[in-house]
Amino acid sequence: MILLWIVSVLIIGAVLMQPSKNNDAMSSFTGGASNLFSESKSRGFESFIQRVTIILGFLFFAIALVLMWISQH
Repeated sequence: MILLWIVSVLIIGAVLMQPSKNNDAMSSFTGGASNLFSESKSRGFESFIQRVTIILGFLFFAIALVLMWISQH
């Protein structure tokens, strides 16, 4: 149970550390050119944080399933 709490806090931290992809809400209405390269591949720190978030998400899901299974048996 404590491990689930730790992973939860780490997921929140990883999500908060990810850089924002959009500049502002007006760019969606004006069709600004800032969205031209929004589909580019993430590199460096952004890629690392993205992978950490995915791994922590899988860990959270697996730990939750294991805890559910333990509580049933």
